[in-house]
Amino acid sequence: MKKLEPMTLLAAALVAPMDGPMIEEGGVVIAGGRILAVGKSRKLRREYPSASMEEFPDALLTPGLVNAHTHLELSDQTQGAPPSNFVDWIMRLMSQTLPPGGPMSDVVRAAVATGVAQCRKFGVTTVGDISKQCMFTRPALRNTPLRVVSYGEIQAMAQRRGLLDERFAAATDTSHETDRLTIGVTPHAPYTVEPPGYARCLEFARTGRPLATHLAENPEEAEFLAEQTGPFRRLWEVGVNAWDDSVPRYHGGPIRFARDIGLLDHSTLLAHVNYCDDDELPILAAGRASVVYCPRTHAYFGHPPHRWRDMLSRGINVAVGTDSCASSPDLNLLDDLRLLHRIAPEVEAMDLWRLATTRAARAVQLEQEVGSLTAGKRADIVAWKFDGGNALNDILESTALPLRVWTGGAPSEPLIIDSPARPNSADVGSDA
Repeated sequence: MKKLEPMTLLAAALVAPMDGPMIEEGGVVIAGGRILAVGKSRKLRREYPSASMEEFPDALLTPGLVNAHTHLELSDQTQGAPPSNFVDWIMRLMSQTLPPGGPMSDVVRAAVATGVAQCRKFGVTTVGDISKQCMFTRPALRNTPLRVVSYGEIQAMAQRRGLLDERFAAATDTSHETDRLTIGVTPHAPYTVEPPGYARCLEFARTGRPLATHLAENPEEAEFLAEQTGPFRRLWEVGVNAWDDSVPRYHGGPIRFARDIGLLDHSTLLAHVNYCDDDELPILAAGRASVVYCPRTHAYFGHPPHRWRDMLSRGINVAVGTDSCASSPDLNLLDDLRLLHRIAPEVEAMDLWRLATTRAARAVQLEQEVGSLTAGKRADIVAWKFDGGNALNDILESTALPLRVWTGGAPSEPLIIDSPARPNSADVGSDA
């Protein structure tokens, strides 16, 4: 006879499933790490009489937040003063040296631990993590409380194109994959990866693997693709010292480049897309890719207003991410939503929260597992204190932290620890 899993009913003043309306005096029944049912708590109590009950009378329950774009291995970094331009910022990161006291593996693992602690503190239970150092990050992430899509990063251009095979093998290594760690791949950006590298990654993605890339983050990308001039040429000549003149050119800009090499035909995660004109919006809308906008990082670099609302109105899936601690104050994803709430107060609070739940889960290709409080999905849940009124809106207008976080039904401690300090350490400029 099969042993029955113990059940728990989480009852709260409000439940926001994100794929349906708010539920007053609601509850979520969990067992075996998954959600069994969502509804009115009184009804669930009758239907599941053997469930133990945890009550949160002044709280709102939401799905765990999904940070669709970050770099956990850079969680020991700090923003610093805004740079004069993006390439100077990359070269600043590249110029940093390892701190005394340990090899790169120790530095990366410590940074990952810092990032995981921050995510847990801020109610994030799933991340899309870009990792250049995936040989170190994946062993560190395979058994953490987070659910992680680990996008192994590849850079292979100019004199570095010969490293494609080696870097592709490391990025697509699935040996550390677990129930919570999914392996994906990210050809870094059109200014660091040539079309054959993108083709190789697309082939891997067609086997069902997540795919991401940085795209249209800066206005100089189009110039570099077409003319091989500008700051990115300087990056290759001065910062990397690996330029050659056989890099292929492309006229038409990064969004058309993505379309023409097949990225938009796939469920690709496009990080940033800060520069998108009226003619490029329908190109994105005709594809299947998601856009991940990082509001606080966007503000840090002083980009013009992002077209996320235009994208949503065109049917493009848009999610939010934090990017890394090298370009954002921390990994508090809700603070990115709070910035959007200030930028666009006319947008319904529920629609903003969906950028960090249902839409973000779709962006990292985990929409069948996380992103909403739905029967059958993982029991990744956050409890937020609120004082009545419009709970989702009021939390966006506060500095509230979660009361409790559950990943796969496993709760955090009731008192969330303070964010660890982030001393400077070194890594190359992969946070683009």
